[in-house]
Amino acid sequence: MHAITISEPGGPEALVWAEVPDPVPGEGEVLVEVAASAVNRADIMQRQGFYDPPPGTSPYPGLECSGRVAALGTGVSGWSVGDEVCALLAGGGYAEKVAVPAGQLLPVPEGIGVERAAALPEVVCTVWSNVFMVAHLRPGETLLVHGGSSGIGTMAIQLAKAVGAKVAVTAGTKEKLERCAELGADILINYREQDFVAEVREATGGAGADVILDNMGAKYLDRNVRALAVNGRLAIIGMQGGRKGELDIGTLLAKRAAVSATSLRARPLEEKAAIVAAVREHVWPLLDGGHIRPIVDRELPMSDAPAAHRVVEESGHIGKVLLIAS
Repeated sequence: MHAITISEPGGPEALVWAEVPDPVPGEGEVLVEVAASAVNRADIMQRQGFYDPPPGTSPYPGLECSGRVAALGTGVSGWSVGDEVCALLAGGGYAEKVAVPAGQLLPVPEGIGVERAAALPEVVCTVWSNVFMVAHLRPGETLLVHGGSSGIGTMAIQLAKAVGAKVAVTAGTKEKLERCAELGADILINYREQDFVAEVREATGGAGADVILDNMGAKYLDRNVRALAVNGRLAIIGMQGGRKGELDIGTLLAKRAAVSATSLRARPLEEKAAIVAAVREHVWPLLDGGHIRPIVDRELPMSDAPAAHRVVEESGHIGKVLLIAS
């Protein structure tokens, strides 16, 4: 088969479409013939040499994919050859085939093509596990999403609105904020021109956000804590703004607030399977019913992964950028 390999850490040109050995599904795994994958920030970090795949997993980038079941490993039940699926991966999505633990498979939702389903696993699992399983967003509460026009952000808006929450978003352009509004965002904040702490407080009558989903890390840490409501929950999922910041414990104590930080890639298989099962139970009915949908900015051939990485690094896209297998 062919896969995107990383010749050496570097720029997008480090991504090379090359012939590699076919994967073989082990016990409890399913071999998927890949129809599409999607570009995530973690893929860019791996290409740059900052985010190695967990030991024993595929060396190729790609944290999610969609396609069709090509073979079953021993001990697998509930899936058949030919099933259309999408999958949460530790790596290997940028390839023609990938072996996936059966617990990380999801059926392609009704009304969503097999290729577009590649835009779902990583974002849905990230949002559901952080916003709902960890931060416990409830109806009537306010969620602040940084990077509202990203793949994570566009899904977070839709899921939060589906459960009856109010949504505030930050984004850097008028166009991105308008797209967030189309998806249901209530409070639109241009982070280049406005102070999100002040804007959230004003929009909530001085209360602040009950839950904040943050991809920035250190750069926003202090302001995120100040933007929290009493009993607020800050969920950190990225470090685009750095990894070391100062935390005012006094403010945190006064608000009886909580800060959590999670990632998906290196979690034990049983934890990933539990998240995927929760997503299938709670989110898939919304997808099957057409109440939420993946937002896809553009689709490029998988062999053109360098161009797709440039698009994501320039941050001009809205939603997800897909890589389509030939």
